[in-house]
Amino acid sequence: MTDVYSIGEMLIDFIPGSEPASYIRKAGGAPANAAIAVAKNGLSASMCCKVGDDDFGRFLMDTLKEHGVTAASPELCKDAVTTMAFVTLEEDGERKFTFARKPGADSFLSEDDVKEEDIDDAVIVHAGSCSLSVHPEAEATVKAMKLAHEKGKLVSFDVNYRNVMWNDDQDACASFVMNVLQYVDFLKISEEEVDMVGGEAHLHELMEKYDIAVVIETLGADGARAYFGGEVLEVEGRKAKAVDATGAGDAFWGGFLSSLRIQGIEKREDLDAGKIQRAIEYGNVAGFICVQTKGAIASLPTREQIEAYL
Repeated sequence: MTDVYSIGEMLIDFIPGSEPASYIRKAGGAPANAAIAVAKNGLSASMCCKVGDDDFGRFLMDTLKEHGVTAASPELCKDAVTTMAFVTLEEDGERKFTFARKPGADSFLSEDDVKEEDIDDAVIVHAGSCSLSVHPEAEATVKAMKLAHEKGKLVSFDVNYRNVMWNDDQDACASFVMNVLQYVDFLKISEEEVDMVGGEAHLHELMEKYDIAVVIETLGADGARAYFGGEVLEVEGRKAKAVDATGAGDAFWGGFLSSLRIQGIEKREDLDAGKIQRAIEYGNVAGFICVQTKGAIASLPTREQIEAYL
């Protein structure tokens, strides 16, 4: 059994280190970071992706393996180019991204890459991000989410709007989100992205329409709101000294998914507001630790580190 089967694009983030001109390489992209965070919590995680047959692609695959994540599609592709993000943290805590990418660099998944037996083996199928939708290859990810939903799996989706990947087309991003919500149980979305899809009132309407079990709005490492049925949960986090600068959102979500499995969640019927709240608290601590330690993959917290804060 695989606790979390993660699907999507891969990035490499280059995060400024503590010394001048030094950088910490970090496997980026919500699917990879969430899978690693789950594995560091002692759970089973696999990652379905394709990356370029280059130094960066090999680094990504080695990073997954090093942290206990099984590569479901381990082939390195000569025609793939790994996207790189150079992340700068400003004094006010804001992030600035510089992307090095080529056309078609974000996703090379096909229907053949996403094996039905991998979905059958999983409890939670996590997909991200919607940045893939500008490429037709994203259809493989959408079909995987649909198949997982039809098989009764828990489906997690991470909305990640980055202008550079959407060519500044918010309408296209919003359209993609609307298309996949019908398959989603857990949605990770930020305040900015809520505004992009029409605001909170519209989001409530979408939840009712698609019967989404819970929608989480992440607030960096400072807390989160959860909409569970008609109930709104407010959970405070540990205040961090910086905003989500280096992957705290992915640490949050990896911790959230880990907590669901640690609590024994296997199907939607197992959920209740108390279990969701505990999962948010667990995720908030994971995000807090990640911010405090500058967010390199090595600093994604373990289950023992998270529980020491609770």
